Amino acid sequence: MKILLANPRGFCAGVNMAIDALETALKMFGTPLYVYHEIVHNRPIVERFTQLGVVFVDDISEVPAGGTVLYSAHGVSPAIRQASRSRNLRAIDATCPLVTKVHMEAIKYAKEGYTIVLIGHEGHDEVIGTMGEAPAAMVLVEDEEDVDRLALPADVKVAFLTQTTLSVDETKGIIAALKRKYPQVVSPGKDDICYATQNRQEAVRDLVPEADVVIVLGSQNSSNSRRLAEIAVQSGRSAHLIDRVSEMRADWFKPTDTVLVTAGASAPEEHVQDCVAFLVDHFAAAVENRTVREEHVSFPLPKELRVISNR
Repeated sequence: MKILLANPRGFCAGVNMAIDALETALKMFGTPLYVYHEIVHNRPIVERFTQLGVVFVDDISEVPAGGTVLYSAHGVSPAIRQASRSRNLRAIDATCPLVTKVHMEAIKYAKEGYTIVLIGHEGHDEVIGTMGEAPAAMVLVEDEEDVDRLALPADVKVAFLTQTTLSVDETKGIIAALKRKYPQVVSPGKDDICYATQNRQEAVRDLVPEADVVIVLGSQNSSNSRRLAEIAVQSGRSAHLIDRVSEMRADWFKPTDTVLVTAGASAPEEHVQDCVAFLVDHFAAAVENRTVREEHVSFPLPKELRVISNR
């Protein structure tokens, strides 16, 4: 057996920042410490912080007045920020800067009188936060059929934005359908799909022709992790999206398989290494690191933590 260990994989700059922010807040303020929604969409990370006393909430009213709340990497709507202020909460904003960019674009287009078509998955935390910036001016589409159903005036000022964790392939057809229906549609100068999402997908796309089986470390509610598994399946390969090594099954593999191992942007490296060790132990697999693209991106801690720590 041969293991192709994809690079880049695992934590992106936004996830690193959000996790560092939560760890720093824990040291500064102790518990109880609340996080609005999951800090990132990864079950082992949420479980680890829960064991440390962090309380994850889905309604800001669950945070006691005067308490400390950290907003997740996926961002929040202005209504949540206002609710935090009205409850006198100490709010720490760990929103990924690439998500903040999409929020700023939504505000800009809404002020300029555009109807905004957001390409994304209904109910995703990032989509909820983005749509909250301009709810009266925004409509969500998930596929080309949704575009067909749009009933906007033919001459409407229209712009589109995308959820950052989608795949380029996933959005390509939707964007083409939008442009056919509304030739005047505009978009930001730079793609909304985040660099890390694109790079991890590119690595899988480049390496999957050499693989028989693909293992993706990531949670089922992680949009970018699911995209990695979908790319493998679309390439005709067997793919398994798992959180940790305890979910691995020896009967997924043949002794002569080439196994591509990667991880979504919120999956910890320790779980990747556990899975590699499983394959080495069970099949005497040889490990080959394969780098498709280098990454050198980092984001600073939220300003609320930087201001406090610099005092």
